[in-house]
Amino acid sequence: MSSKKRIETDVMKLLMSDYKVNLINDSIQEFYITLKGPNDTPFSGGVWKIRVELPDQYPYKSPSIGFCNKIYHPNIDEASGSVCLDVINQAWSPMFDMLNIFESFIPQLLRYPNPSDPLNGEAASLLLQNNTAYEAKVKEYVKKYATKEAINMVSNNNSDDDDDCSSICSLDDDDD
Repeated sequence: MSSKKRIETDVMKLLMSDYKVNLINDSIQEFYITLKGPNDTPFSGGVWKIRVELPDQYPYKSPSIGFCNKIYHPNIDEASGSVCLDVINQAWSPMFDMLNIFESFIPQLLRYPNPSDPLNGEAASLLLQNNTAYEAKVKEYVKKYATKEAINMVSNNNSDDDDDCSSICSLDDDDD
């Protein structure tokens, strides 16, 4: 299967799933996906906009994935939204697809952070030293940055540059 055909197949699976997918400039290689925090975690109730870029060599080269709104997590860089996850980076395989990432890999990362390989050293340190304080900080970030209200407020205060994750599109009320 050619890279172009595989990209079309993977994006079509996402579009047909329960995830909200917004193509950037009508390109199937760049899009935003809306992800809800997993239940029974401190991320529960949160909604994140994640930017995805699929390289021309996909699936032989891994996708680029970044959180647009802030999240407090040892393996996610707070400033850039970059994700440190072996299966997306070093251990990527063409056997994985975009649904694997959003149905399994990212929810597992949120459920089971790895403080021994941090992108956010402060979050990793807090998780190791005081799990209760870590969970409280995660919930504080969810309330401040990952509710529809927070995202809509940030969107209204930003420019219209939709190519930058720092400007977050508002989430419609029908996203539930």
